[in-house]
Amino acid sequence: LVAILHQLYISGRLALLIHLFESMHPPLTLHKHPMCAEIIEQFQKCHVEHPVGKFFGECTDLKIKLDRCFRQEKALKRKANFEESKKFKEQLRAFRKENAVSGSQ
Repeated sequence: LVAILHQLYISGRLALLIHLFESMHPPLTLHKHPMCAEIIEQFQKCHVEHPVGKFFGECTDLKIKLDRCFRQEKALKRKANFEESKKFKEQLRAFRKENAVSGSQ
């Protein structure tokens, strides 16, 4: 095992291996990720059906799909939050302008 890790370190692949283990997905709760619910269920089913194979790439394709879905979901949430913040800023500007006009009278 030490020889394998040393060889991975020399080839520069140890960092990649560490990154793969560190890049975990968020908790797989269906109510928090309705857009990805189907893929989450498939991924969890794969882990149940392949308790050992999951460590050797049996569920990797589903993990990749899940990561892509989470990225899309996050992008949609980010866009919605940005739009909401723009509306709030406009309301705040209007409120301040109204108060400045009524305060100077």
